[in-house]
Amino acid sequence: MRAAGLPREARLRSAGDFAALRHTSGRLGGRCFSVRYRVNDLGHPRLGLAISKRVSKRAVDRNRIKRLVRESFRRARLELPPVDLMVMAREQACGLPGPELLAELQQLWKKLRSAKVELTLKPGDPTGTIVR
Repeated sequence: MRAAGLPREARLRSAGDFAALRHTSGRLGGRCFSVRYRVNDLGHPRLGLAISKRVSKRAVDRNRIKRLVRESFRRARLELPPVDLMVMAREQACGLPGPELLAELQQLWKKLRSAKVELTLKPGDPTGTIVR
């Protein structure tokens, strides 16, 4: 039986990957979420989450938001271009019900898939801050 979780290769795990998204990336945003994206050469999208205590002091609220983002990403993963994504929540996300948050995430994935989003980086951009 196959596990329902995100596979290891579909997650951002290293600090260098997160740092690269903070410094050189495109941005999308909505009322509750902000997404930074960057093209990768892996052939599939990867997800990173940055849900801070500023969103909610209660861990149960932050974990609920993370679960919803992961579930939405699981559903849309095969349709997304090969990009690294870092999803950040805003304070408004804490007070909204799950279906509204999922609807906003679906709109963000749709924007990302659209041709209007520039998915190329300028030549010479650094790939991260950690040398391997």
